[in-house]
Amino acid sequence: MTMLSRRRLLQAGAALVPAVTLDAAFPRTSSAATVQTSGVAPAALAGFDRVMKTYVAERDISCAQLAISKNGRLVLARGYRYSSDGRAVPTVSPTSLFRLASLSKHITAAAVIRLAQDGKLSLSAPVAPLLGLSTAADPRLAKVTVWRLLQHTGGWDRDISKDYLYLDHTIAAALGVPLPIDQDDIIRYAGSRALDFDPGSRFAYSNYGYLLLGRIVEKVSGIGYESYVRQKLLAPVGITRMRLGRTPRSQAVSGEVIYESAYTSKTVTDASGAVVPTPYGGFSMENRGPGGGWLASAVDLVRFAKIFDAPGPVLNATSISRMFAKPEIGTNADGSWYGAGWYVRQVPGHLNTWHAGSLPGTYTYLARLQNGFTYAALFNRREEGSSPDFDVLSPRINAEIGKVTTWPTTDLSSRYF
Repeated sequence: MTMLSRRRLLQAGAALVPAVTLDAAFPRTSSAATVQTSGVAPAALAGFDRVMKTYVAERDISCAQLAISKNGRLVLARGYRYSSDGRAVPTVSPTSLFRLASLSKHITAAAVIRLAQDGKLSLSAPVAPLLGLSTAADPRLAKVTVWRLLQHTGGWDRDISKDYLYLDHTIAAALGVPLPIDQDDIIRYAGSRALDFDPGSRFAYSNYGYLLLGRIVEKVSGIGYESYVRQKLLAPVGITRMRLGRTPRSQAVSGEVIYESAYTSKTVTDASGAVVPTPYGGFSMENRGPGGGWLASAVDLVRFAKIFDAPGPVLNATSISRMFAKPEIGTNADGSWYGAGWYVRQVPGHLNTWHAGSLPGTYTYLARLQNGFTYAALFNRREEGSSPDFDVLSPRINAEIGKVTTWPTTDLSSRYF
């Protein structure tokens, strides 16, 4: 899973841009008309529908979704199916399930914050004694707190030591264990190595840190991570579809889309050395769990995003403020920061929050913007090789917001929940 590019970071959280014409923003393509849709896109919001149709046709994306809410009402829910070469593509409905990749992180962060809300966990607690981790390999591990895991300041830098969640073959060989490795193996391997920087001194995006947060949820709650999330976060707001994904294509859940990538990899599911499509065995969904393993639909994501808008059955006011709190290292040069599972930017009268997710076969984006506008867009392909830039999605959506003259008053939620 990749960190947001600087360009995407600047685009996503910025104040909404002035309206521009669709043709000026990007060219229409004749193939956009061949995109098949499901769900509801009111005429007043047709511009968003055109953005998605053009975007998927330009990038040859076969499965996509878009959901938009305005002031808490679900106003657009669409599934998109596209085939440039006549190949069969399963129907995509507004409730089809997609891998979320790093959009899983705000879910895990909310679970941790909820445990603190319930008085079961201190966010300033050191992680090592909480999880029984040895500090022998690096005494600085004692300075890694729950807060620092949430805000990616724990001391692991994948640009230096690589991402432990992509080192299955290396870890299996180092530990002398067979494939597939599990989360315990990853923790053992990471625990034998030094940190990359002093905890709390700087930001470095860490999937491993969120793996540890998932283990904290289990240790403190006394139940499985997925069970805790479904019971304490999802059930109270009526979300039942979301669940953790699995690696093999044969274990796809009902309603899950297919994933496409130009790349192949040596499987991490066994020691056969078989070369497989990267989305189906090139990495472990099971190990990604808390930091990148969830499945959801776009309508699920915008519904879940409402728990951050105002106090409710999941999070109180203090917890919501904790989700968006500035880290001890302060803000970036452009004024944005990483809170707890969200990138954050202050705009007049509002905090814009957003996150992206990326895996081979997956690109996802979720944003909560000023004026009560929230959207989620999910795709079964990410930017690879010479494909057009995927980062243009955010400014294209932003350009359409200012052109809406009348927002629908109907709430589509009852169709999907």
